[in-house]
Amino acid sequence: MRNLIQLIIRHHFLLLFLLLESLSFFLLIHYNHFQRASFTGFTSSVEGYLYDKFGGVRDYFNLRKVNEDLAKENTLLRNQLDRLQLLDYRSQENDVAPPDSTRQYVFSQARVLNNSVNKEFNFITIDRGSLQNIKPEMAVTSPEGVVGIVFSVSRHFSVIMPLLNRNLRLSAKIRKNNYFGSLTWPGESTEEAILTDIPYHVKLDIGDTIVTSGYSAIFPEGLFVGTISGFDRLQGNFYQIKVKLAVDFRNLEYVYLIENLLRDEQVTLEENQYND
Repeated sequence: MRNLIQLIIRHHFLLLFLLLESLSFFLLIHYNHFQRASFTGFTSSVEGYLYDKFGGVRDYFNLRKVNEDLAKENTLLRNQLDRLQLLDYRSQENDVAPPDSTRQYVFSQARVLNNSVNKEFNFITIDRGSLQNIKPEMAVTSPEGVVGIVFSVSRHFSVIMPLLNRNLRLSAKIRKNNYFGSLTWPGESTEEAILTDIPYHVKLDIGDTIVTSGYSAIFPEGLFVGTISGFDRLQGNFYQIKVKLAVDFRNLEYVYLIENLLRDEQVTLEENQYND
């Protein structure tokens, strides 16, 4: 208390000056319409600026919730789109499908918990497992393009083998002409993969779109993989094509898992054919 009194006595001129200035400012604003309007406009501007800045901070911390909501909405839309496409295809073929087979693919979303990109055999861990009907060999994509394949599953988690894994081979094709080959990752850049088995007589251009071929029981046809960034002729009659991958694996937060409801039927039929 004594220190406070001494501080007031020591600075009483400054405190008196500030008090009189505040009183003068109040009287000026209170009894003059022009100054009052100007002050009101200034305070409104400052208030708007602060609301904008604090609102931006609040929105930043809400981004995760927003991303989760968007992922759920995209999953719903993908499921509806797949159902409509199949119904449209069968109506064009004059094929009336039974109610329980009006779709082939089911989409679900998951969040990335762990992700490696600097190894030869990279893996991604997600927060969905067998309790959410996730199974091995389900296709995995993102809003940008193909990510990989589900490799193993526990009750609450799953591990994905991404395109950035030297053990993964993906059947992919050039969208403009449907020539297909095998896409692999050479273990170097996280942005490029290699497409092989494309005959040399096929006309290629930088920027051509590469998509999934659909020649497997895992990936639907036409999922975006990347674009051609370069190509060379190998010994023989085939190209070695560099493909710039659509997915930025260093910035992967949410993925979509695709279950082929007719996969077992297709695999069983093909295995029986090969065994014969």
